[in-house]
Amino acid sequence: MPITRTDLFAFFDRHDIAHVTTEHRPIFTVEEGRDIKAKLPGGHSKNLFLKDKKDRLVLISALGESEIRINQLHKHFDCQRLSFGREELLYDTLGVRPGSVTAFALLNDQEQKVRFIVDAALMQHDPVNFHPLENTATTAINPSDLLKFARLTGHEPTVFDFTALL
Repeated sequence: MPITRTDLFAFFDRHDIAHVTTEHRPIFTVEEGRDIKAKLPGGHSKNLFLKDKKDRLVLISALGESEIRINQLHKHFDCQRLSFGREELLYDTLGVRPGSVTAFALLNDQEQKVRFIVDAALMQHDPVNFHPLENTATTAINPSDLLKFARLTGHEPTVFDFTALL
């Protein structure tokens, strides 16, 4: 059973990760939430759940404005060409549905199957914003706490400059 938003916030509290959550209408794409994000400080994320032909899984958390060239990633991350992971695989691995993909879902990946890659541009913002496992809210944390969170879940984050692919 995937963790809930309440479980996530309890995890943050246990590990001294400060967090602020703002409730809003459901947001499924970066474009749909522009008006909401304009009112919230910090960097806003887009999150991509990808897999390669050998079933290696990757979660990318990038600044919403960053251009991610999926067809170029395999050259930098020692994997096969990547494509979007299917909804069933996303739910089975990270416990979220499309539209709610978030770095915070790493807490559901108990087997550490997912490689976590963070956009260097996102890390330049404070705070960084993600859905708290559902797309009806946005939770802000400090960028260093994002890295701490990933490590606490057993995922060593890779910070990558996606402008290197342009």
